[in-house]
Amino acid sequence: MNVGIVGCGNIIAQYLATLPALDALRLVAVADIDAARAESVAAGLPGVRALSVQALMDDDEVDLVLNLTVPAAHAQVALAAIASGKHVYGEKPLAATTAEGREVLEAAAAAGVMVGSAPDTVLGTGTQTARRAIDDGLIGRPISATATMMCPGHERWHPNPDFYYVPGGGPLLDMGPYYVSALVTLLGPVASVMGAASHTRSERTIASGPRAGDAIPVSTDTHVTGVLVHESGALSTLVMSFDAVATKAANIEVHGETGSLIVPDPNHFDGEVLLHRLGGDGWETLPVSGGYIDSGRGYGVQDLALTAPGQEPRAGGRLAFHALEIMESVLQSAHTGRAVTITSSCERPSPVPLARPAVAAH
Repeated sequence: MNVGIVGCGNIIAQYLATLPALDALRLVAVADIDAARAESVAAGLPGVRALSVQALMDDDEVDLVLNLTVPAAHAQVALAAIASGKHVYGEKPLAATTAEGREVLEAAAAAGVMVGSAPDTVLGTGTQTARRAIDDGLIGRPISATATMMCPGHERWHPNPDFYYVPGGGPLLDMGPYYVSALVTLLGPVASVMGAASHTRSERTIASGPRAGDAIPVSTDTHVTGVLVHESGALSTLVMSFDAVATKAANIEVHGETGSLIVPDPNHFDGEVLLHRLGGDGWETLPVSGGYIDSGRGYGVQDLALTAPGQEPRAGGRLAFHALEIMESVLQSAHTGRAVTITSSCERPSPVPLARPAVAAH
């Protein structure tokens, strides 16, 4: 597939480090509302053209739009790509709201194009090795999980962090997709949620870049706790915070009747998976047994390109929509004090065999 990227901000560097190695993809164009930024990116990529956003949408050479815009623009750009008959893969979350996300999926179904969404970290060897351990019965019937992300906020390193502190941002909508997508991959879809949330400061101070010292307003929750009730009956506890200094808690733990797993950081593609067996002497490191090897951001785009027509990509729109509804519902529960039923569901994505991308096609 020929790929055109819309959005040339910070995250594009991680995709550009990976895309040249993915043989099912070819980057042909980039675009940004700041034309100079697109031209700067294209200048370092032989054969890649800098276009306006509309020109990229209209370009017949582009098969798939890789949407790397800010969350508030995700749905607008995705819908424009779909209207132009192009597949679309976006950064997380799928959209700023479930209403927008539903519109994207309905438009894609009507147009006969595929939708994919980050995070594709769940396709790496870390989460997939844990998935294999659960599927192989190494912990028995899964009972519960915990997922924890605690940090003091992205304004400490990001030069333009404003979008993290408006609706559609915050720790849950920003970092939650990694954790919720991993939990659904490991334990299956979610039936209902309960939540609580707070924020400690009304403004944040940028610590790096040309705007260092500038204060930005905060209009979204910055500490969120949720309980996810999976359709299987397993319970997951989620804690996402931009208000904490640090934590030593494992990013994800999964507990079953006969064992417990420590799952690596779902913001990374690899990492050690640890197993403690009932009656065992301690934690053991499991051999890598699943996932795309040495992967990085962009492997979800390749996975989509290798997906047969009519099938759902592993990092697909349905999983992303389900994760978005889960997160939005946690916030709704936090503000109403009531449990919220999740109306969507999704198939637990098929496991990724331990393989290079081309071998793991499905």
